Amino acid sequence: MRQPLTVAKLRNRIDVLRRSTYRLFGNYASAWSDMNLGQYLLNTVVQAGGAWVLQIVLCTARIDSAALLVKNSHLPDMVLGGRPGAGDAYADHDGVHDIYRAWRRVAEEYPDRALIGEIWLPDTERFARYLRGDELHVAFNFDFLCCPWDAERLRARVDATLAAHQPVGAPATWVLSNHDVVRHVTRYGRADTSFDMGDRRIGEPTDLALGERRARAAALLTLRLPGGAYSYQGEELGLAEVEDLPDAARQDPIWQRSGHTDFGRDGCRVPLPWSGGHQPFGFSPDGATGEPWLPQPASWADRTVQAEAARRDSMLALYREALHIRRGRRELGDGPMTWLPSAPGVLAFSRGEGFACVVNLGRGPADLPSHKEVLVVSHQLVEGKLPAGHGGVAGDG
Repeated sequence: MRQPLTVAKLRNRIDVLRRSTYRLFGNYASAWSDMNLGQYLLNTVVQAGGAWVLQIVLCTARIDSAALLVKNSHLPDMVLGGRPGAGDAYADHDGVHDIYRAWRRVAEEYPDRALIGEIWLPDTERFARYLRGDELHVAFNFDFLCCPWDAERLRARVDATLAAHQPVGAPATWVLSNHDVVRHVTRYGRADTSFDMGDRRIGEPTDLALGERRARAAALLTLRLPGGAYSYQGEELGLAEVEDLPDAARQDPIWQRSGHTDFGRDGCRVPLPWSGGHQPFGFSPDGATGEPWLPQPASWADRTVQAEAARRDSMLALYREALHIRRGRRELGDGPMTWLPSAPGVLAFSRGEGFACVVNLGRGPADLPSHKEVLVVSHQLVEGKLPAGHGGVAGDG
């Protein structure tokens, strides 16, 4: 077992770094200092810091912008308005894998620790390289997140994801929203249900009732696919993107950096509603005089944890039931899956013996596979069938 790394020891290693000359620069914002971790001395300090973090975290360490740790040593200027990505001077350089191998060796010395990468790469093969057995444990699956609400394209993304993970032996992951993207209740209610980081389309018309129905189905889908599922805060309440924030309240640096043309990510970062009938909805303690850093919509009075916990048909109730089933079923989590015959626009697959999931993205009602009981539905069945354009169902049979 590694000897504990004290704060004093870590500070000593950082002092060594301070006496050296390293260039600071910002890939995303001038206030967000970044370094080239390919430099030897800096790498050793960061490895020491990683060891210290793994000593104090409960189970996992999420690595932000995990492909950007090593840069082109010449540090050329980025293209104005560009976003770091595959093939540029600041992302996905081979040297980054040496860092993650070193961090993985540290992680292996602490039981029940995991390294999770936030990696936006279009190349699935290069993405999978980060998940080799001696590097990161898992990484967020943003290809799935960005996919439109379309059965054929979702199935293709699922197949591609599983195929990319199989050679490296890492479990796949499934995610619908995070702190950088428009919440999927809003996306799924638009005419174009895909997501592109370069154009969030804030203010585009959306049918939130339709978006919520699809989000309920998507929840059952992600919790039934092989591997791990990640839930972004508030999606278990069915929160939509807050698109009407006052300009004066916006906090995201993207808003300032774009000259007030890109609304940024504040709409998915509004503080969660916990209880009560008005702002701050239990987010701040009783008697607090300050307001939350972003204003909460008055309509969230029906979206608090307190309110949804009292309704059997709420999004929160669906998530709780789906997670309860997931924990109790050996077939779920990582493991094999098999696509089942289905009508156009319908996704149907089995997980092990006697367990199936159906999600209806088509235009007509969908039949269910042979089953003994329906375990959970995201929308009430009609004459034993899953209605068109509505949720998903998991059946035992």
